[in-house]
Amino acid sequence: MVPALRYIRGACGPALGGFPGGFSSAGRPAPGRSWPLCQGGRPASTRSFDVVVIGGGIVGLASARALILRHPALSIGVLEKEKDLAIHQTGHNSGVIHSGIYYKPESLKAKLCVQGAALIYEYCKQKGISYKQCGKLIVAVEQEEIPRLQALYERGRQNGVQGLRLIQQEDIKKKEPYCRGLMAIDCPYTGIVDYRQVALSFAKDFQEAGGFVLTNFEVKDIELAKENPSRSKDGMKYPIVIRNTKGEEVQCQYVVTCAGLYSDRISELSGCNPDPRIVPFRGDYLILKPEKCYLVKGNIYPVPDSRFPFLGVHFTPRMDGSIWLGPNAVLAFKREGYRPFDFSARDIMDVIIKRGPAGVRAQALDRDGNLVEDFVFDGGVGDIGNRILHVRNAPSPAATSSLAISGMIADEVQQRFKL
Repeated sequence: MVPALRYIRGACGPALGGFPGGFSSAGRPAPGRSWPLCQGGRPASTRSFDVVVIGGGIVGLASARALILRHPALSIGVLEKEKDLAIHQTGHNSGVIHSGIYYKPESLKAKLCVQGAALIYEYCKQKGISYKQCGKLIVAVEQEEIPRLQALYERGRQNGVQGLRLIQQEDIKKKEPYCRGLMAIDCPYTGIVDYRQVALSFAKDFQEAGGFVLTNFEVKDIELAKENPSRSKDGMKYPIVIRNTKGEEVQCQYVVTCAGLYSDRISELSGCNPDPRIVPFRGDYLILKPEKCYLVKGNIYPVPDSRFPFLGVHFTPRMDGSIWLGPNAVLAFKREGYRPFDFSARDIMDVIIKRGPAGVRAQALDRDGNLVEDFVFDGGVGDIGNRILHVRNAPSPAATSSLAISGMIADEVQQRFKL
């Protein structure tokens, strides 16, 4: 049974102000075609959809795919601010297919990760997408870490993670000859994949089912259609107008936002609750020299420290054969700041006016400065709010969970909007 969505009910009305949003081309972009022909042969000038998904990352694309497969008669469009899809969080992660061991039992994170991992493996098999189920060791190197390791093992069992074993020093050496530890959890269900490749495959599925991807579409305004004779017909059927920074528009009946790093700003732009706020932290990795990659066979993680909201520095093999070591967690001075000195005054001001723990990797903060650790989905009230579903916080393991999340979103869209 699908768990109930968590909602933050904020007063939603006509949106004020503006913000940069965006779009990207899918697996087979059509250069120079900003507005492809709509489903059913409608002219491109109508630019109208039954449902618009804002955000062309893995969660947005999975959600669009799920919606059009479930409702093939609907016209559905994806809006992405970049010229290419899935280049931010989807294209800048470690590529780990998580098993679901870490997350609080009965939480959405736990349920969606366990379900999502199984779905990702099955999808990759069906589509011929390369992956490696290379496993993971979570290794205790100090005696005081063993009780935490054992508790984590029990948590994984409660979450239904497959194949978990507690192993001792000799078995650690058999799995990872160059790893030393007192005790470890062997988690064989963990794997690796190129999530951008997966996301582009979702986009291809979506387009082949009749969906449309609009790239270079940076969302600036979301508002109700104004009544005038030239658009009265579309205004009644497609009451929401989404405008980009170039002044181009699409109209739609309903909106699902999967805006990742900009989820709070898109929500506020639509007149809905800006909380939880997104605080960007950058994680940097080191790469082992090619001649040293033989030292690591699978993922090797430390025992997580409950005082910190991240998993610790770990070894992660990549699909290209390289081995990453990391990440650290440092405050990013720009929401898409992948280089140490990338800076945005607006992004850093959004951070420094909010209270939060020091030295932690925050993905979302509530208005009291507390970390929001689980997935958050919210809607609103009013003419616009009743037609929007916001995916507000989709932290790791969102990529692993993407197909499970998309099923939940499709269920909620169907129920909420009476499709």
